[in-house]
Amino acid sequence: MVAPDETTAEYLRGRPMAPAGDAFDAALESWRALATDPDAEFDRRATIHADAVEPMITWGTSPAMAGPIGAPIPAAGDDPTRRRALDYMALETGRTPAGLPIHTVFIGSCTNSRIEDLRAAASILHRRRVCDGVRVLIVPGSGTVKRQAEAEGLARTFLEAGCEWREPGCSMCIAMNGDTAPPGQYVVSTSNRNFEGRQGAGARTLLASPLTAAACAVTGRVTDPREFVSAAPQLRRHR
Repeated sequence: MVAPDETTAEYLRGRPMAPAGDAFDAALESWRALATDPDAEFDRRATIHADAVEPMITWGTSPAMAGPIGAPIPAAGDDPTRRRALDYMALETGRTPAGLPIHTVFIGSCTNSRIEDLRAAASILHRRRVCDGVRVLIVPGSGTVKRQAEAEGLARTFLEAGCEWREPGCSMCIAMNGDTAPPGQYVVSTSNRNFEGRQGAGARTLLASPLTAAACAVTGRVTDPREFVSAAPQLRRHR
């Protein structure tokens, strides 16, 4: 758990299901008490330098089987689970995920379909086209997100790039309503699970961020989004 701070408060303020007026102030006071005790002791502390974290992607059938896009896939060793995952994904140790041809991109699910996620994806797809032969599904996380994305022009950006702009829902996250990938095809997905058959029987899921997924949609292969980020435009936001 992460203690709520002022960023949390401003995000919640005015939301449809949040308390309002004096009730919000009272709730905020209560939330602020959910902080670590000053004299708390921990078994371990970890410091992460965010500016040194490279774009990641999965290569196996668990979110834990992941690494930097440009890093070699580690050897399975004596781990039968990893060996099975590599066999299912048809990937070899020592190669990097970068450059792997992909067939479908799914930007959605409850994990990565907030308005901020859609803005990130649109910054890559703005005035670009989806690679020939690649299907891209954009599924906003809620009706509120969908309406805001349409008001900001993000939906138009996706449609002009050749993506499918869909209604909120699970969609390809769990291969629902016919949104599936054929056996053997690679899907770059912003969802949160990638076990065998998650997005269709025999489909192979590579979990990635919205930025990475959008970059892959443009190139048709696993791509480091930093190739595009420096040139990505700042899309106008309508409040």
